[in-house]
Amino acid sequence: MPSDSQVPGSPPRGEADWDHIARSPLYRQMVAEKMRFVVAATLIFVVYYFALLVLVGYWPELMATQVIGVVNIAYLFALSQFFMAWFLAYLYMRIASRFDQMTQQILRETPGLEGRR
Repeated sequence: MPSDSQVPGSPPRGEADWDHIARSPLYRQMVAEKMRFVVAATLIFVVYYFALLVLVGYWPELMATQVIGVVNIAYLFALSQFFMAWFLAYLYMRIASRFDQMTQQILRETPGLEGRR
């Protein structure tokens, strides 16, 4: 039985109204921005990753060029993939703080979650 302060048909106090959240323009904007970043970052990394394989396969003489002692371009390119992954993780951490702020705003605007973070 709902309490006097609860609107009939609404979720119990303290529980999220997921339909309300899904209809929220801010939620839709956040999901779209997140999807854009994740798809773009994934495509960039996949292209970068396969570039090594393509370059080694089609231009082995270029990739075998020694840069420092016995270290060649192929080794440096392979090592750079770790830095690329770390860089993309850093970018995601920066953009995720904006997603966190948007999430907090969505929760503040969601009925039934008053006083919750």
